[in-house]
Amino acid sequence: MGLPPFNVTGSPFNVVPIHNFPELMKETCALINSEWPRSETARMRSLEASCDTLPCSLVLTTEGMCRVIAHLKLSPITSKKKACFVESVVVDKAYRGQGFGKLIMKFAEDYCRVVLDLNTLYLSTIDQDGFYERIGYEYCAPISMYGPRHCELPSLQNINKKYMKKVL
Repeated sequence: MGLPPFNVTGSPFNVVPIHNFPELMKETCALINSEWPRSETARMRSLEASCDTLPCSLVLTTEGMCRVIAHLKLSPITSKKKACFVESVVVDKAYRGQGFGKLIMKFAEDYCRVVLDLNTLYLSTIDQDGFYERIGYEYCAPISMYGPRHCELPSLQNINKKYMKKVL
């Protein structure tokens, strides 16, 4: 299952599931930690959990898989079998503003629709809602990846966090 490296027509870039290219995990770990510092061990465990279903970490690389430019993780939503949660979207600072965020998001949407047979993507953001709006995401009510709760979850009530979704 899964797609082969997705080569962007006329460009030297590929998008790949990281579990098919474990040699990229250390560099991907460093990229994610450059934005949201966490222990390398915890980050590596998360990357090593990537598989052909969910969770799945996707990376955007240069030709020859020489450099990791961007990463995102697709995680299951317990209460929604035909949906997933997009998290840890990060583009290397040297490559920001050049369309790589849009590129990896487009591939993630295709991967979810074609490979995983999903129809909706959810995400949360603090400061990138304008970007997500431009690529077709709409605001929605807070959603928990862990299923319904019988009590309020403080993490869902962060006043700065915005929840968005896109129907594929």
